[in-house]
Amino acid sequence: MAEHLLFLTGHLAKTRLERILAGLGATHFTYEIVDIGVKVAALMTEEIVVRRLSRPVTADRVVLPGRFRGDLERLSEAFGIPFVRGPDEVADLPAYLGRAGKPPDLTRHDMRIFAEIVDASALSLDALLLRARKLAAAGADVIDLGCLPDTPFVGLADAIARIKAEGLAVSVDSANTEELELAARAGADYLLSLTEETIGIAIQYPTTPVLVPAQPGDLDSLGRAIEIARKAKIRFLADPVLDPIHFGFAASLGRFIEARRRWPDVEMMMGTGNLTELTDADSSGVTAVLAGLCSELFIANVLVVNVSPHTIRTVEEHDRARRIMFAAREDHALPRGYDASLLQIHDRSPFTSTTADIETLAGSVRDANFRIMTAADGIHIFSAEGHWKAESAFELFPHLKVEADGPHAFYLGAELMKAEIAWKLGKRYSQDEPLAWGAASPAEVDDRTRLAKAGHTLRAKKDIP
Repeated sequence: MAEHLLFLTGHLAKTRLERILAGLGATHFTYEIVDIGVKVAALMTEEIVVRRLSRPVTADRVVLPGRFRGDLERLSEAFGIPFVRGPDEVADLPAYLGRAGKPPDLTRHDMRIFAEIVDASALSLDALLLRARKLAAAGADVIDLGCLPDTPFVGLADAIARIKAEGLAVSVDSANTEELELAARAGADYLLSLTEETIGIAIQYPTTPVLVPAQPGDLDSLGRAIEIARKAKIRFLADPVLDPIHFGFAASLGRFIEARRRWPDVEMMMGTGNLTELTDADSSGVTAVLAGLCSELFIANVLVVNVSPHTIRTVEEHDRARRIMFAAREDHALPRGYDASLLQIHDRSPFTSTTADIETLAGSVRDANFRIMTAADGIHIFSAEGHWKAESAFELFPHLKVEADGPHAFYLGAELMKAEIAWKLGKRYSQDEPLAWGAASPAEVDDRTRLAKAGHTLRAKKDIP
């Protein structure tokens, strides 16, 4: 039997909600819409729902606006059915409802992230631990200690012990066989990067080697290392090595494809830093493409590095990418409509309302409060006093008549500039909400069980005698 959904909304959004749901066509669920009796859906509260929603509710789930302020668990207990928040914008309902009427599951993935601390040997133990904790919080599964050429890692054994005491897995990346053997004795979980000539270290100790070609691009030597590991019956990862653009990039992609063809059951690794670090492009897009390649080839390990400031969120980006690609592969679908974390500069659907929608809303406003919205034709600001549109925040100021109200003018200036930035970039704008930058900038945790506090400018205005 199809799931039946009940959507709660307000007066202004009801018609648009009806149109969007009707536009879904045939669905795996049935639905009805209830206008709870407030003008703006986001002003709905827990008390209003309890008081105005008629019992019994004949639905399998009740979907509330994403900005609803209230305790969903208490509502679920009061009515005996699950209450859930939908998306913040009604325009996002089709993506939220997905193929089965539920949001996509991004809790799963099958990719291990190795996060390299390139200058590990130059850091104090306390600094190293702090960096490791931050990387783990960002999504890293293994902390990779990079060893510098001609720079002895004096505290390597202590570093491995302390990081493992934090409950984290550790890998060590060195071209020095003495350092690699010391790391193995100290309990490193993985050793990078061993060849057919150095794999003996991993056979002597309970550690997992990451095998690479003895000579750049030589898959045959990688194959010989794989055979040695198989005969020794030890676990290993194979990394054909991804090269930078114009220095063998295309050929290295071919090596990964050929390696998967030759060894269909071998666990593989890809180091993404040669692309993310050495290409002046936003790393989120580069990461998405490489994660997609790993997903197709079932490469379950990635080595991630952040040296360049433009890759500061690379671990977070890889974490989101592995979840998106896993969900899309499981659905046999394109990796779109699952999550916006990698759409940092532009949004797929930047405008939640058309110009006609805004004009209709502006015509219904009867108070002096300014509403700010964006559409394809520019920035709109309106109240009962009028409706103005421009492509620049400065063009709108003369219409607002707030010269004598400093806090209000400051607030409107900040909001209009935010709207201008969003409009020019093709990003989503919502009044009084921060712009969303995806994985590029952590979003503030919003407690939606409580009503939002008054803004700084409103508090400042009230303090003026």
